[in-house]
Amino acid sequence: MQLARAAGTSQSAIAAYETEAKSPTLRTLQRLADSVGLELAVDFVPSTTREDRRSLALHVAIANQLRADPDSVRRRARKNLRKMAVTNPEAQQILAEWRDILGWPVARILEILSDQRPHARELRHVTPFAGILSAQQRAAVYREFRRSEAA
Repeated sequence: MQLARAAGTSQSAIAAYETEAKSPTLRTLQRLADSVGLELAVDFVPSTTREDRRSLALHVAIANQLRADPDSVRRRARKNLRKMAVTNPEAQQILAEWRDILGWPVARILEILSDQRPHARELRHVTPFAGILSAQQRAAVYREFRRSEAA
């Protein structure tokens, strides 16, 4: 009720936005942001590709492994980074970023693994998490991905 009043709209309109029954205009979004002291920012980003979506599906499964055994997953990822640095010297910047990320709290790493924004997509294309999933786990992710893409 307070948000609706502060934004100059009705509570029923807010409820419709929350349930996606109605979409607010940019002007309404600006009023909503202003009413709670936020700045509205609109980004236009490339559409996700099939490869991006498949990589995301794999990294969601990797995130489950990270939750279950963070020390082992980080140890393996760091080992992979060392190998990648030798075989891909031109990728030093993104590998250094991954080294930093692996030092973050698990919750923040999990966010990167499931983030759909363009930079996170790029990070996942140079993933240090090879070997975290077993062949059977990867195959299950691929089967589920194919099924969801066909639906």
